[in-house]
Amino acid sequence: MIDSVLIKPTGPDCNLRCNYCFYRQKAGMFEGKAHRMSDKVLETLIRDCMRAGIHTFSWQGGEPTLMGLDFYKRVVELEIECGLPGTTVANALQTNGVLLDAGWARFLAEYRFLVGLSVDGPKRLHDIYRRDPQGKGTFEGVMRAAKTLRDNGAEFNVLTLLNDRNVKEPEAVYDFLASNGVAFMQFVPCVEPGGKGQPAPFSITPADYGEFLVRVFDRWAADFPKVSIRDFDDLLMLELGEKPGTCTTSERCGSYVVVEHNGDVFACDFFVVSKWRLGNMIETPLAEIVASAELEEFARAKSGLGRECGKCRFIAKCYGGCQKHRIVLGGELSDPSYFCKAYKRLHRHAAKTITKLATQIRERGRRR
Repeated sequence: MIDSVLIKPTGPDCNLRCNYCFYRQKAGMFEGKAHRMSDKVLETLIRDCMRAGIHTFSWQGGEPTLMGLDFYKRVVELEIECGLPGTTVANALQTNGVLLDAGWARFLAEYRFLVGLSVDGPKRLHDIYRRDPQGKGTFEGVMRAAKTLRDNGAEFNVLTLLNDRNVKEPEAVYDFLASNGVAFMQFVPCVEPGGKGQPAPFSITPADYGEFLVRVFDRWAADFPKVSIRDFDDLLMLELGEKPGTCTTSERCGSYVVVEHNGDVFACDFFVVSKWRLGNMIETPLAEIVASAELEEFARAKSGLGRECGKCRFIAKCYGGCQKHRIVLGGELSDPSYFCKAYKRLHRHAAKTITKLATQIRERGRRR
């Protein structure tokens, strides 16, 4: 059963032109030049989610702030209107930050939206790929947004997309974020097909990713528990016998679905393709869509690992990783993941430290 929805209220539309963006090409799947969620789709989405017991909403894009602040005020109104008394609703907004101002920040703080701000490191690294339609870097605008959010009490974390440039400077990226008071970090590896069985030029290699992970892991371990990094938090949760927070390290997919601006529902953010279109919310109730055999097929596909993964001693720490990274150089799921060597390097490097940190946590718990 899914526990959250990832919503694309502006579809693939964005006010930036980041060279490595994989979602901009999805525009050809939908009618019209501009893509915006209608009141009908929004009302259906909130109502169906509340009825199905889904209370976690992640608003992404494209760039979701293109909808304007009034749209999210309506979101909150509908959540209050459709929710049962005592229901706790969680909203998250992933944004490039360029359009955020004090009005946005006050609203996001008041209704406790968790903001994910996209920052690729210091200016010289961030501005390589994160540019506006005129080709200008966006670093100053993003840092203004960070200050505005902080000044108004809005909670935010940082998502860094690792590309062929910033992945080679792990300490520079980590130290920049830490020195700016960022306590919650996510590092997402960028790899897209470039044709002829090769990744696109901005993609990162498994070797570079592995080097980045182990060097940042050491920074994280030294600063623990002051800094949270999703990949390493998951390893710690697994060591403690708890469920990891992301699908990447889980045994199966299917913990959420994607809802596009027109109500189309897809199995995953990385698989917004015709094969994994599950239906449309206006035509079919969400509860029926998420109970479909198609979504179950997608969720089970992750566990369809080959012989190499099956004999790996680290299998319970990644289960093959993200399905996207198993098809990066071809159309079918491969064994193992494109990033297999990076994962193995991290697991070997982190094992003793993760065990030590887990022991410390258990001991603190017993003393309380």
